[in-house]
Amino acid sequence: MLAGFALAGSTTDASLLLAGITISAAVGGPVLGSLLDRAERPGRLLSGALALYATGLGAILAGLGRVPFAVTMSIAVVAGLSGPALSGGWTAQLPRVTAEDHLPRANALDAMTFSVASLAGPALAGGVAQTLGAPTAVAVSAVLIGSALPAAWMLPTRPGRARGVRTTSVVSDLAGGLRVVVGSPPLARATLTSVLSCAAQGMLTACIPLLGERVLGGAGRGAVVLSCSAASALVANAVLARFPRSVAPDTIIWASALVQAAALALAASGRPVVLIVAVLVAGIGEGPQLAAVFAVRHREAPERLRGQIFTTGASLKITGFALGATVAGPVAARSLPGALVLAASVAVLAALGFFAVRPAAVKTSDDRAMSA
Repeated sequence: MLAGFALAGSTTDASLLLAGITISAAVGGPVLGSLLDRAERPGRLLSGALALYATGLGAILAGLGRVPFAVTMSIAVVAGLSGPALSGGWTAQLPRVTAEDHLPRANALDAMTFSVASLAGPALAGGVAQTLGAPTAVAVSAVLIGSALPAAWMLPTRPGRARGVRTTSVVSDLAGGLRVVVGSPPLARATLTSVLSCAAQGMLTACIPLLGERVLGGAGRGAVVLSCSAASALVANAVLARFPRSVAPDTIIWASALVQAAALALAASGRPVVLIVAVLVAGIGEGPQLAAVFAVRHREAPERLRGQIFTTGASLKITGFALGATVAGPVAARSLPGALVLAASVAVLAALGFFAVRPAAVKTSDDRAMSA
């Protein structure tokens, strides 16, 4: 976002670039998940996907301002195919490295790692952008992703895996995973609500350069503001990790969407102090919602489709984020408060979407999917 804003000189181009590297996850996520479920050494595949993403970031940086913007966008779309490897691809491996009775707490701690990264990432991006320029921040990003390759490579081999056991095709597995997501009421609700919530978060992110510039005195400072949201998300998830069974994850999912809606409405005030409070409140909603979505996926996903369900969910969320950013960029250029109010409305819609899925009707579909 910051590099696009600095080198392309347009909020619309910056939001389009962000959308380009995220929207293709809708295709890449399910395919990557299916391949991870089938792989004897899923860590090797995961490390390859990370390498593709890091290389894509470098290519985008090299192309910005030097080649036609459409070419840079195309590179972003290709790189974005492996985007879910940064999130769902890792989380799907959690049951293989922790005991089942420790999974609820491990799940909350896993969500905390997202908050830690979200805390450090924007602060680092904003700080580097302010001192060394936004392109340097992109280069640092690529190096950090590359540094995760050894950890991915050393993930354990799938236990009891024998060559030739998997007889279904990738297409069949993709269809089966989608049937499970749509057919399970808890998964369908969690997916719909989290995707709409991510769309609202994407809208906020598209507003960040302008918020930093108009409210805080610098576009780079807007990225640092995101760290405030991540900090409160980290604290909220730390409490959740201490009491992992205190509130049902299904309840947290829809309630957190309403918290985010309130935060986005506050952010539209245009006052620095209120903006900081708003992003802190947003984090209180985002952190627990992420942990709750993970918990529902671990609880509902069949083992043979776990990786696909996680990466499919991640890809849908990334796509929702991309669409939100795409819509909000042009709106923010005309009216920054209007874009934030629109984002708040989408977050309210996310909470309502949870209750729009009728358990009885979806259960019938689940039964059919399981029979198939």
